Amino acid sequence: MRWVGAAGLAGGMLLLVAGCGATDPYANAAPASPAPSHPAAFPAPSQSAAFLSPSRSAAPDWVGTWGVAMTDGGQAFERQTVRQIVHTSVAGDRARLELSHAFGRTPLVIGGVHVARQVSGSTIDPATDTVVTFGGRTAVTIPAGGTVTSDPVSFAVPADADLAVSVHLPAATGETTRHPLGTRDNFIGTGDQLTATSIRGAETSSNYFFLTGLDVHNSAAEGTVVAFGASITDGLDSAFGANQRWPDLLADRLRAAGRTIGVVNTGISGNRLTADGTDGRGESAAHRFERDVLRRTGVRWVIISDDPLNDLGSHRAPGSDEIISAYRQLIDRGHAAGIRVICSTLTPFRGADYWSSRGEQGRAEVNAFVRGAGSGCDAVLDQDAATHDPASPTRFLAANDSGDHLHPGDKGMRVIAGAVDLDWFD
Repeated sequence: MRWVGAAGLAGGMLLLVAGCGATDPYANAAPASPAPSHPAAFPAPSQSAAFLSPSRSAAPDWVGTWGVAMTDGGQAFERQTVRQIVHTSVAGDRARLELSHAFGRTPLVIGGVHVARQVSGSTIDPATDTVVTFGGRTAVTIPAGGTVTSDPVSFAVPADADLAVSVHLPAATGETTRHPLGTRDNFIGTGDQLTATSIRGAETSSNYFFLTGLDVHNSAAEGTVVAFGASITDGLDSAFGANQRWPDLLADRLRAAGRTIGVVNTGISGNRLTADGTDGRGESAAHRFERDVLRRTGVRWVIISDDPLNDLGSHRAPGSDEIISAYRQLIDRGHAAGIRVICSTLTPFRGADYWSSRGEQGRAEVNAFVRGAGSGCDAVLDQDAATHDPASPTRFLAANDSGDHLHPGDKGMRVIAGAVDLDWFD
């Protein structure tokens, strides 16, 4: 068992920026168009609060197979069991779980945790039901603001599979730490139902509570790539329960290519690069970078995605110089931690509720920075070139648009995943 408190050491990471080359079934219907280069230099903002990182000293054969980023505002529980379904990206012969109480105000009592293979809904395969321990004990109390990692569990984790993690909460929790957009159903039942084949009287929620990471041991593992962004990364408007977010589809491509790379999605819908949010929108990307990228197990690459769109669309939008300065800070912190940084251009959003000509100008300036030779990015994921309409480059190609003109639909998600050059991970 490992504990992480509310403060610790600062670190860095590697970010990747993807290119726009795509092949079926991930190819766009439209060709990519070139964009101008605009190298620039901006001062870095001050270092954000940091967290102690166990992942940097972890054995290289431990990687993240699943994960979400946490925010505040979760519902309270008392004498209940929460069964949460996670979809794995890479296989392993052992597993360990990370539980987060980062936004809790009082100690959190965990009465027990089990992991099993999901059959369907809240139903598990009882032959696979396995007890998870913390320092050899089945119960654990997490201090306010803390995080705990379980002992390694002997449990065969398949790739591209659904597991059920059941958490018993015997005492009142108060407002909880959560991930608001799970894009699938999780299940809540009364009392201790850790060993129940199906949750009796289950209520459903698309939030994840407390559970922030699942790591696996795999001696062939190459590392973990973290997808770090906002609602486009989080999968808003992708098909519910179908694992159609672009990080899911990237994991599919990596497996099909014979790679053993874990993919962890730490997108938060509504998240911003430069400012903290409310109502589940999360701390700013700058403030959560340590927890949601640098501390993830086995991280070798990070793809920085769509947070700046929410800065540009906000009521008091920062200028592009402030956004670029914050972006540079993330790149530098990634590199300082020995992580390759893949940067992303920003997708078009003309027609969305918060589009403005000023925001469009800012998007063009941020994209020019990302594409420029002086950005410091190790690669560029050109989400803009992959998704826009060549006849109207400030808009999505209709086939890629979910309909709100801000988020890609399932086709657009496939196009973004297809624009990732797998050679970046060599």
